[in-house]
Amino acid sequence: MRPQRAPHAARLNKAQRLSVPLLSGAVIGTIAAGLGTHLISAEPGSPTIDHAQLPASQPQPISITVSGDLLWHENVFESGHNPDGIWDFSPVFAPMKPIIDNADLAICHEEVPFAPPEGPFSGYPQFQAPPQIAQGVAQAGWDLCTTASNHSVDGGFPGIQRTMDAFQAAGIMTSGTSRTPEEDATPRIVTTASGVKVAVVNGTYGTNGLPVEEPWMVQDLNPDTLLAKAKTAREAGADIVMAAIHAGNEGDTEPTEQQTELAHILTASPDIDVVYGHHAHAVQPIEKVNGKWVVYGLGNMVASQLPDNFLAYDGLTVRFTFAPTDHGRWEISRLDYIPTIISAPKVMPVTVSPISSLINMPDADLDRIHQSRQRTVDTVLSRGAGADPVVHEG
Repeated sequence: MRPQRAPHAARLNKAQRLSVPLLSGAVIGTIAAGLGTHLISAEPGSPTIDHAQLPASQPQPISITVSGDLLWHENVFESGHNPDGIWDFSPVFAPMKPIIDNADLAICHEEVPFAPPEGPFSGYPQFQAPPQIAQGVAQAGWDLCTTASNHSVDGGFPGIQRTMDAFQAAGIMTSGTSRTPEEDATPRIVTTASGVKVAVVNGTYGTNGLPVEEPWMVQDLNPDTLLAKAKTAREAGADIVMAAIHAGNEGDTEPTEQQTELAHILTASPDIDVVYGHHAHAVQPIEKVNGKWVVYGLGNMVASQLPDNFLAYDGLTVRFTFAPTDHGRWEISRLDYIPTIISAPKVMPVTVSPISSLINMPDADLDRIHQSRQRTVDTVLSRGAGADPVVHEG
């Protein structure tokens, strides 16, 4: 899907390979209709096909993945630093790449700002991670990264600029922080390879008490502002608008009152199609609110927190399948939740994997894996999502 990066071109070429060349003695055309491809042929001497009378192609469903926090503790970013000095984060994300890269649109959440390329780099409590991470994120297959978090200003305004500059250089759009007032006012919209326009609005509950020099630098959770941004995105042509909320209590599998109130307010708007969240560093439930899906917390995608904080090693990647409706809107026709797990504490390099890929691995810690999966499934379904036929464990 990625129209702004090389992977997009590869997918467009793949789509082009679906066309059928002209064959000697026959005219063959392809028409996309529904979910299939239909071949129409004419033998020599048969009436000419009037392509203008053929049914118009219909918009096809698209897949969008959202994933947990990219929380770059020292062990995690050091996992991408080779002895020769080259940065390579492909091993960190390799097990997840097939899921991320195969989505029409993949969205990550960058929890922390970037330092200058030469450092110094730092972890908790005030993070400044290597900007080389942005290339690793792009290589894994993500297209857009939300950046509003409680750590957004750990590096001050220069940290915001470096983070957005690095992602821009890697071909990744960002949402949630801005370098200018004009950028803040501009909708963040990604167009998929099939032409579907997807916007993401993103805000954070706070910045750990650190000052934000200007309000346009980091988006907060003022619902009026978020709704106004969603409306602006619709007016700019967005077919789908997603709201990414950075809120909750760390280590808590239940959403807070702020999270549930925001979910009710945002899903009540015709301009927002789905709400999902970060920050708790623990997987939280999925439920429908006002007839729309809400994923309260995706846990961590990568992190290296205290070994006894086992919830911080659980994660969730959710794949939404959006399908066009008869009334001109896009709605979620399928929701796949994919339990993930970060490699055990003190294991290097730090990696993240879908749990399903580890079950049959030699020397797998099956107790740890099964306990993580069970925690995630129980939490995800704790508000009744499992009763909906749209929801599936991936």
